Amino acid sequence: MTLRIDISGLPSERVRFAASPLAELTAMLHVLAEPGHDPQFADWARDIWAGLRPELAERLREAEFLWRSSQADFLVPARPRPTLAEELNDVDRIGDETYVTAALVSTCGSNRVHLAAQSPLTDATAREWALDLAQARGPLQEAFAERLLADPAAVRARVRHTLEQCAEAFFDAAWAGVAVQLATDLRLKNDLLKRQGIGAALASVSEAVTLAPDGERIIVDKLQDKSTAAHGTGVTFIPSVFGRPHLVAVHAPGWQPVVQYPVAEPDPSEPVSLETITLRLEALAHPVRLRLLRTLARGPHTTGELAHAWELSPPEASRHLAVLRRAGLLTARRQGRYVRYTLNMPDLTALGADLLAAVLR
Repeated sequence: MTLRIDISGLPSERVRFAASPLAELTAMLHVLAEPGHDPQFADWARDIWAGLRPELAERLREAEFLWRSSQADFLVPARPRPTLAEELNDVDRIGDETYVTAALVSTCGSNRVHLAAQSPLTDATAREWALDLAQARGPLQEAFAERLLADPAAVRARVRHTLEQCAEAFFDAAWAGVAVQLATDLRLKNDLLKRQGIGAALASVSEAVTLAPDGERIIVDKLQDKSTAAHGTGVTFIPSVFGRPHLVAVHAPGWQPVVQYPVAEPDPSEPVSLETITLRLEALAHPVRLRLLRTLARGPHTTGELAHAWELSPPEASRHLAVLRRAGLLTARRQGRYVRYTLNMPDLTALGADLLAAVLR
């Protein structure tokens, strides 16, 4: 299944590669809403949540449907601007019906064809249909959809204010950290586009993005079977650091096609040392520690819970946990009086590959 973007007759200058502050902020908000999707940013997400003011944290949760499972189309701009404020101004210029429909698609998980047929702002049947879909998703979605349909101007203003608060709380600092990486990627893409053409530029975006043999369509390998056209308006490609590993595509009728793609890692990951691998293998060699890991694979546990589960004394459980933690196989997080241990799934999963790499190098 693919998304097909018709670019027949499109001038080369209307294939754009540009960075978008708003799209990158949206990618960050997706990480905060679904840290499990992006384990490489889990520590970052945890630190951000820990430092957020309660009011902003609550605002992010009430509007998270705009970026959690999918991104609302207006959050991935077709004409990126240098600043977040400029892009938010562009969003303000979108009509209420277009904004509300895009917001409901991401909130309700609805079929945008049905929403496009009649506006839920003016048609009672479309409104009830949208609210039924939101209710089926959960009470938070229903409450957000009700507020959006009752007073779209108020919700739009609140969403913008929330995004502006995010800029002050964490985005401005994070954007400064990724700007150089995005600029480097854009120089490469635009140079390929200029010197070798769109096919070479697309090949550098992702293996999932190709130019059709006839040169008239961009093929995006997505779990959907859709088509759109870039005639007149063009197509925009937006690099993202926090968007890894997702490939986001805007393709709804009435919207200019946009593809947000993950930039390549700036450098290959550092190889894990043989000393660390040996430490991990030795930690896993003890049957008690394997039992503890089996329990931790089901979720975080305290020392006392693990000791009780396996009939160990608390000091004995603590000693085994210390070995596993020194080997980097566990993480610990204090919650009040207790410390909860969590399995370091990425490093444990990679142990076999790390061992093979160490043997071969």
